Amino acid sequence: MTDIPHTDPGERRFGRVNWLGLYTLCRREVRRFTNVWTQTLLAPLVTAGLFMVIFTIAIGPRRGDVMGVPFTSFIAPGILMMTVIQNAFANTSSSIVISKVQGNIVDTLMPPLAPFELVLGYLAGGVARGLFVAVAIALGIWLTTGLAPAHPLVLLVFATLGAAFLSALGMLAGLWANKFDQMAAITNFLVTPLAFLSGTFYSVQALPPGLYEVTHFNPVFYLIDGARYGMLGVSDAAPGFGFAVALAATAAVLLAAWALIRTGWRLKA
Repeated sequence: MTDIPHTDPGERRFGRVNWLGLYTLCRREVRRFTNVWTQTLLAPLVTAGLFMVIFTIAIGPRRGDVMGVPFTSFIAPGILMMTVIQNAFANTSSSIVISKVQGNIVDTLMPPLAPFELVLGYLAGGVARGLFVAVAIALGIWLTTGLAPAHPLVLLVFATLGAAFLSALGMLAGLWANKFDQMAAITNFLVTPLAFLSGTFYSVQALPPGLYEVTHFNPVFYLIDGARYGMLGVSDAAPGFGFAVALAATAAVLLAAWALIRTGWRLKA
């Protein structure tokens, strides 16, 4: 009689991590936006460039310095981070919603992927798209204005955190939404206001007292402020504290996304 080998019930036959499945999902999520790069990469760059040109022409000459730097330089990192978070959110949310609407979400749920592997796969696509956009915009800013990052590593860290945070929020939005108009509502009434009202075009020191305090509870403010420190060397809040807040917020949202995917919330009929 042949003995049946003992298998740890917590260990899948392909190991603790399905590396092949995780790689495949990551590759799929990256190819989703690279295959239509004119829409997902080129269009955001054009939009960011238009913001820079319009604000420079309309306000720049009369605005004066902000926090000791020219207004055009001041808004550059804000526009960079705004574009990063919008694209990271769009990547994960659209991936999940399109799969649900088209009825092929089962193709993602059926393979032997654990919930944390699904989260990491979607996260990889959103972060990759955000960083592609961040590098391209930073390069464009340097070529057109000569503005180089004062602290490149800090800028990279906050850009990565921003892409991760909004990618995780995009997962939550994609899980909740069952229709494109629900997704559009979240984008228009949550993501866009967060991007515009978090110090992108102004220093929060100019806000009235009540709004000033409220802004400091917004993780996106710390992401934009951290990117401004990385680009210009100036910030409204301490970069270390901003990093801690952004990291904690990202971890909390990723944990929520993992918990909901683990239960199949609004995924399984």
